[in-house]
Amino acid sequence: MNIVLLGAPGAGKGTQAEKLVAEFNFKHVSTGDLLRAAVREGSDLGKKAKTYMDAGDLVPDEIVIGLVEELLKKDPSSSYLLDGFPRTTTQAVSLDTALDKLGTKLDYAVNLVVDNDAVVARLSKRRCCKMCGYIGSADDGSTCPKCGGEMFQRDDDQEEAIKNRLVTFDTQTKPLIDYYKGNGRLLDIDGSKMPDEVFAQVKAALS
Repeated sequence: MNIVLLGAPGAGKGTQAEKLVAEFNFKHVSTGDLLRAAVREGSDLGKKAKTYMDAGDLVPDEIVIGLVEELLKKDPSSSYLLDGFPRTTTQAVSLDTALDKLGTKLDYAVNLVVDNDAVVARLSKRRCCKMCGYIGSADDGSTCPKCGGEMFQRDDDQEEAIKNRLVTFDTQTKPLIDYYKGNGRLLDIDGSKMPDEVFAQVKAALS
């Protein structure tokens, strides 16, 4: 079984991805990790990707799709959880075409649905440690509970920045959600509940 995890920033994708990997033994495929690994290995696609990354440009779809294809060819029998890709309908169609060539498919798009106001409330409370990278909340105060470093709020976790990110997400992702809904692969999950409750819904939907 192969799935893609969808949801707005702050919807809880990272938490649910960890739980899904532990429960179903998915291979977690982050496109960012794929790109960085390809660049480190110096593969042909990695070299092409590096030219765009060094220039601060988005890596073209065909390169990302190529990296996904290479990964699936190495271990076609595994189940994959795609995170961060596809982001648009064009990417989704390209991904389906690539998977079809390999004799496999994307089974479900798991969509974590959280109200925008709830997302703003969640993310505006998020704090990070400057020393160890721990991610916590304003409830942790100004000192990291793990290493004692200074906790701070990232610029993109401030309210106006979050609202702008949500506008971009809604604009880009609604057609993608409609695409997966139209071909019967969309699983809408209420992401507003506690993580364990959300995961119970996800498990039930996948089974």
